[in-house]
Amino acid sequence: MEKRFVRYVSQNILGMLGNSAYILADTFFIARAAGANGIAALNLVLPIYSLIFAIGAMIGLGSATRFKVLRARKDGEADLYFSNGVYFCLLISVLFVAAGIFMPDKILAFLGGDEVIIGVGTPYTRIFLLFTPFFMLNYVFSAFVRNDDNPTLAMVATFSSSIFNIIMDYVFMFPLGMGMAGAALATAFSPVVGMLISSLHFFSKKSTVKFRVRSISVVRLIKSCALGVSAFVGEMASGVTTLVFNIILLKIAGNVGVAAYGIVANIALVCIAIFNGITQGVQPLLSESYGKGDRASMKKLLKLSLITAFAFAIMMNGISNLIPEEIVAVFNSEGNKEMSAYAVDGLQIYFIGFLFAGINIVGTGYLSATEAAVGALVSSISRGFVAIALCAVALATILGMTGVWLAFPAAEAITLLVMLPFLWKARNHSAQVEALAAETVRK
Repeated sequence: MEKRFVRYVSQNILGMLGNSAYILADTFFIARAAGANGIAALNLVLPIYSLIFAIGAMIGLGSATRFKVLRARKDGEADLYFSNGVYFCLLISVLFVAAGIFMPDKILAFLGGDEVIIGVGTPYTRIFLLFTPFFMLNYVFSAFVRNDDNPTLAMVATFSSSIFNIIMDYVFMFPLGMGMAGAALATAFSPVVGMLISSLHFFSKKSTVKFRVRSISVVRLIKSCALGVSAFVGEMASGVTTLVFNIILLKIAGNVGVAAYGIVANIALVCIAIFNGITQGVQPLLSESYGKGDRASMKKLLKLSLITAFAFAIMMNGISNLIPEEIVAVFNSEGNKEMSAYAVDGLQIYFIGFLFAGINIVGTGYLSATEAAVGALVSSISRGFVAIALCAVALATILGMTGVWLAFPAAEAITLLVMLPFLWKARNHSAQVEALAAETVRK
């Protein structure tokens, strides 16, 4: 069990780190090419990115989880979930593509951009919206490859797409002089690379995933989304946080404050990717154990996941307190002292939240993988929407910039208190599942 845990989780963490590394690369190269205004424009559109990724993660991971559970029970309906996920991702992505064609500037204005930011960010926004189908489908492909017992290829696909993005970021933005549009093109083509590599699994003899041409079903979509909701909120949480913080920061410190938060938020996304890597890496093992009614394995996997998440959280806090100035300087090409001061304080305070966030992400992932959909939904909504919005508004009103940074730790602490009863109930429910599985085997 421990060896499988290490294999699945380590490879998925690497893949998720690779997947998030392109955001840091975008931030770094955009800082060099467009300065603080470029970072501010990138940060304003991050909530749209988060929404696209969240929908893809919910459908992809939810469908793949349902596939894994049904496959463990030898249920023939498992074969219908891959194509169903593909169809609905394509349908939903049409809305984002249309927005990219007709209103990218209006989206930036709605998110708080002034004329300068709209001018800088419109080409970037238009291009990445046009590639929405690939962003969403990449989640479906990688989730099914991982759940079909090929986590290594899923990791290679994710990592390779990010390396492609980082290399092409440089090529498009500097030798070719394409600026923000170049950064968007590099990001847009990266999921295509990931999909091409992941698709190798579907043509191999080991693959049990089947594409059914006439398998579209709203009922199956709802069943998938019920299990993928924690993944949705896990992705969307950063987007909602960014949106709320941007609105508050524009009033408190203007574009400089947004740029400072852009640095903190983009570094935080890499840290969140580690926790998501733990959760998504252990999910196939949890779903398999749940499907078989193996309660002992489920408890062990949860314990290993929580220990791993907390260890990473300690390490993140240590780094953010030891070298915050050096980290911020990497993204401060203009030497903006005001932005640097904001960002350094932000790193040190904001990262305290990971001590709670790691446990919350792992816990909601456990609830989702074991079909405790209500607990996953309530915990995810608390973490991603309600708690963070309330804490940000309240603490910023009282403490200003310090309150903005404190909102994330406070919201994660509240969510932990909300989630623990559901987690305790789900662990007890696993005993009933074990009995049901044993009865099924006897029959």
